[in-house]
Amino acid sequence: MQTIDNFNFAGQKAFVRVDFNVPLDEKFNITDDTRIRAAIPTLKKILADGGSAIIGSHLGRPKGVDGKYSLQHILQRVSELLGVKVDFASDCLGESAVEKAAVLKPGQALLLENLRFYAAEEGKPRLSDDASDEEKAAAKKAEKANQKEMAKQLASYVTVYVNDAFGTAHRAHASTAIMADYFDAEHKLFGYLMQNEIDAVEKVLKDTAHPFTAIMGGSKVSSKIEIIENLLTKVDNLIIAGGMTYTFTKAMGGKIGNSICEDDKLDLALSLIQKAKDNNVNLVLAIDAKAADSFSNDANTQFVPVGEIPDGWEGLDIGPETEKLFAEVIENSKTILWNGPTGVFEFDNFAGGSSAVGRAIVNATEKGAFSLVGGGDSVACVNKFGIADKMSYVSTGGGALLEFIEGKELPGIKAIRGY
Repeated sequence: MQTIDNFNFAGQKAFVRVDFNVPLDEKFNITDDTRIRAAIPTLKKILADGGSAIIGSHLGRPKGVDGKYSLQHILQRVSELLGVKVDFASDCLGESAVEKAAVLKPGQALLLENLRFYAAEEGKPRLSDDASDEEKAAAKKAEKANQKEMAKQLASYVTVYVNDAFGTAHRAHASTAIMADYFDAEHKLFGYLMQNEIDAVEKVLKDTAHPFTAIMGGSKVSSKIEIIENLLTKVDNLIIAGGMTYTFTKAMGGKIGNSICEDDKLDLALSLIQKAKDNNVNLVLAIDAKAADSFSNDANTQFVPVGEIPDGWEGLDIGPETEKLFAEVIENSKTILWNGPTGVFEFDNFAGGSSAVGRAIVNATEKGAFSLVGGGDSVACVNKFGIADKMSYVSTGGGALLEFIEGKELPGIKAIRGY
């Protein structure tokens, strides 16, 4: 498989699929440019070699052309970070894109308008709610054909295809997977970000130093079931945190007051406890909680055993004894995966547990452990606590990372390396 370090872009035009789906405020100012900065090394390599770059991305979930989601809003920041004035094509498939792509010179870059302004990018027809089944089937078939045509046209602008959008690797969209079909093996490759993401996850899942500890947070067991089941065949320790704690606690007969709980997943929680035992996995659950009398940063609080939360109170974070328990497990680990906070970390009053977990991971990493942090809330945690640079790797992927950890095949990866 071709690699970006080994490829010379001199004289080449590269289509670079990036993930510039960045948050904007009400005045369309970028509030976090992490995803743009993450793609800059790949773009700079192409231009430094003497190639040119045509940059494609989506922004938000538009249902057609919508100025609110125009990539024009981020053009200036892309130019600033890349160090060259980036041109803009106001329609990714229109005359402006065709003409500007044709005259693009070495060292120059062109940003295309939002790819998702076209339904063909996602391959999903945009139909009214009252469309008949026959209309839906016909539209779906037509849109799949349109998707191939879109991929073919985008491919016609360039000589090489570079996918650097790990955040969309789990989507079989025109620009994230299907485009690769129009290039031979020597002219399609991953960008630096994409390759780093793949390497980090595969180091955790395939080249694992033990003990391997996974910390899984989040509110719902149901949203993490496939990840947990996959990890139970790989980890030595599985720490369950966040809102999921109370589903497990109630399943084991504990009192959880008004804490979040999936009552229809109590049997599932018990089955996961049994699977952990069957796989000799140390399943680590909270032993105390920081309970509040309302869902508010200013609520009254008390520390109580996790299975003895009074009526009218709810667990919003782990307690000090659990912090010590989790830290001891983490600091004795050689591989660590963190996905999801221990509590409502957005409220400073309930960020202590997540902060303690973060510090423990930092300590383990400093002693030589490999730590991978992924999933939006976990990334927000390490950024909030100022420890992102002390982790081995912080992933830019949300859904893509989770599906990769689940063991699923990601179309954006398979399209280039074949598996």
